[in-house]
Order: sequence, then structure tokens, then C-alpha cells
Amino acid sequence: MSTIARPRTSARARRTAARRRLALLLAAAAGLVLLAGALLPTVDRAVNEVTLPLRHDDIIRQQAAEKDLDPALIAAVIYAESRFRDQTSHAGARGLMQVTPQTAREIAERSGGTAFEESDLATPQINIAYGTWYLRWLMERYGDNETLAIAAYNAGTGNVDRWIARNPGMTPAEIPFPETRAYVDRVLDAREDYRRLYADELGLS
Repeated sequence: MSTIARPRTSARARRTAARRRLALLLAAAAGLVLLAGALLPTVDRAVNEVTLPLRHDDIIRQQAAEKDLDPALIAAVIYAESRFRDQTSHAGARGLMQVTPQTAREIAERSGGTAFEESDLATPQINIAYGTWYLRWLMERYGDNETLAIAAYNAGTGNVDRWIARNPGMTPAEIPFPETRAYVDRVLDAREDYRRLYADELGLS
């Protein structure tokens, strides 16, 4: 039985085929790089939404301008209090900025509100308005000292007043309550992250 010899491929043809394969590989790699570049902002934003969420930025900007507060600070307090989820704490604090009904009633009286109901605290506009009113009041009480204002937002003015009576120049590291010390650090760190990652949304750019 006879066999048919296969024609030999010339060296030039092999080189041409290799160049074509290389060109295809380079084109595919370039396509992947372009695709990755196009998807990277989307992926980054998705990661940010999970690790450092931001909601209601229009309300935050509005209240920041009205109360003369840093919008990134407001976002950071909301993040530390609720991670932008409407919830109720064991102590009864409600909503995004975890305002207690008692504090909300006092704020409503001082700010001219006449028809406050506890259910209002589930409304982002009202909750953030009350939380930022309280934060502005704390800033004024403590001479625009952000550390003391943030500490009081967490631990109350009574505790902070006692601390600074013993240590007028108290730094974040010297806050006696470990929980409040960690809270202040968390808010200040988150504020820097919000400034860096959400400058456009918060009107900082």
C-alpha cells in the first residue's frame, strides 16, 4: 500500500503564520487592556458603594451649606452611625444619623418645628436636617473643635464636658471611652476618604 508524502511547509510560510498568531495575540491583549480600562471605574465605584457607601448626597450638600458644615464630615458621621441604612438602635436612636426621639423633639422646638412625629426620623431629609442641626450646635458649643463635637455626638455632652474639665486640651487619643475614641477615629478617617472618593458628589471639587 502506497503512502502519499505531505508537502513540506516552507520556512517563510511558518514565519508568516507565527507573525499572524503573534499579531492576533497582541490584538487580543490590547483589547483586554482597553476593556479593563473601561471597566475599572465601574469596578472601583462598585467597591466604593460596598466599602464606603454614599446616598442622599443632594440632601447632604444642602444641609452642609445651610449649617456651614463640611459635607464630607456629615457623610462620615452617617457612615459611622448607620452606614447609610435606615435603622433603629437598642437605645431608640433612629434613621441615618441615629437621632433619638428626645433629641429630635428638642431640635424641633429650638428650630421652630411644630408637628414633629417619631416616624419623621425615617425620612432622610428630616433625619439629616436634625442630625446636622445637632452637629452644628455641638461645633458651636465646643468652639468648632471637631474632635470634641464628634465625641459628644457619640458619648453625649455630659461626658465630654467632664473630660475636658479634667483635660482641656484633650486629643482623640486621650478620650477615656474606648468606644468613643474608636468612633472619633472612624469618623475622621471616613471624612478623608469621602473627600478623596466623592469630591464631585459632595460638591468639593
